[in-house]
Amino acid sequence: MSEHSWYAHSRNLTLEHTAPLSGAQRFDVVIIGGGVTGCSAALHLAERGYRVALLEAGEIGAGASGRSGGQILPGLGTDLSVIEKSLGHDAARDIWAMSREAVRLTESLIERHGIDCEYSRGYVHAAIKPRHERAMKLWRDEMAGRFGYDGLEWLEGDALRHHVVTDAYLGGLYEREAGHLHPLNYTLGLARAAQRAGAVIHEHSRVQDVARGQTVRVSAGQGQIDCDHLLIAGNAYLDGLVPEIEHKIMPVVNYIIATEPLSEAQVAKTLPRRDAVSDANFVLDYYRLSLDRRLLYGGQVSYSGREPRGLVELMQRKMHELFPALDNVSIEYRWGGRVAITRNRAPHFGRLDHNIHFVQGYSGHGMALAGLAGQLMAQAVAGQSERFDLFAGMKHLDFPGGSRLRTPLLVLATTLYRLRDRL
Repeated sequence: MSEHSWYAHSRNLTLEHTAPLSGAQRFDVVIIGGGVTGCSAALHLAERGYRVALLEAGEIGAGASGRSGGQILPGLGTDLSVIEKSLGHDAARDIWAMSREAVRLTESLIERHGIDCEYSRGYVHAAIKPRHERAMKLWRDEMAGRFGYDGLEWLEGDALRHHVVTDAYLGGLYEREAGHLHPLNYTLGLARAAQRAGAVIHEHSRVQDVARGQTVRVSAGQGQIDCDHLLIAGNAYLDGLVPEIEHKIMPVVNYIIATEPLSEAQVAKTLPRRDAVSDANFVLDYYRLSLDRRLLYGGQVSYSGREPRGLVELMQRKMHELFPALDNVSIEYRWGGRVAITRNRAPHFGRLDHNIHFVQGYSGHGMALAGLAGQLMAQAVAGQSERFDLFAGMKHLDFPGGSRLRTPLLVLATTLYRLRDRL
């Protein structure tokens, strides 16, 4: 079994001219982080005529952007009620509208730049328990009544089995605006588009120091760049570079497995419409089919940073319980890596100075929103910051316990939620 991701195995693009940073240089904007946020920001800034350098510690897409479940969804990692309580109904409505815009932007970027990333529409939120069913129907009605969103269709019985063939679910919400894609090829496609627009990308260029001021100096490897604006998009991979914002997020490790290619008969007994699916548990499972008919199944997480014992066997057992037709299917790939969550599961937008912006903490719901976040960062650099500032108005608290206790406290809290999932 390969411990490299299936995405890395099936990548269809190799970038050129991404040598590590060296020497002293001058740019208008420097971006830290080569995921969807950073690549989108680089693309939108370069298209506006800015001289842009993107610095990535590893390779483009090496973090969560290049190995996620690949779901393209409207909404955030938290309920709109959290946004509404903090910012009011009008702001929550506007943020919801922008999350839908993020999905359309993703589709537009794929089409405009010819990104070959297996994009497909169709998504099911699945209810396992009666309380899930009640909550989902309430959510559907609230989204229609209070936010004017009619994109959620309740399915049960044969209608549900038309999308996902299992006896494990009582019903589900079909979201026709949502979809899924190959996240690494999408991220690489954004990076290539940014290069073609004029952005410079330096891989293997971990930033070691940021000297703030009217001109910001960024040091990485054997080089340094002076710039007018700095955008921080490192998310769970800043590794102590910016402690004042890193206290607002918690890195957690998420895992995915990929089966051998399924037969068409097996596809017909699992996901006949090839939709993406997630369940309604707090620690949720999610899955979809790749273009070559592999089932990509994810959801196991580690809040301690240590891989759970018997990880693959556990995930394989859960997969078989959902889909008995896959009982003899082998697992060919397994991988994992860090994602960043915030305490309230809302994304964290903000400034460290008038010329330093950051976005982080998508809380497992960032593949679409990160593209919009990069665009909003580019707009803020250009002096059009109203939309960025709407997100930045959300208040975010540090995780309690400091560097020593915050992980044990989160593990304890998550254990309680896991117990609730089983009830």
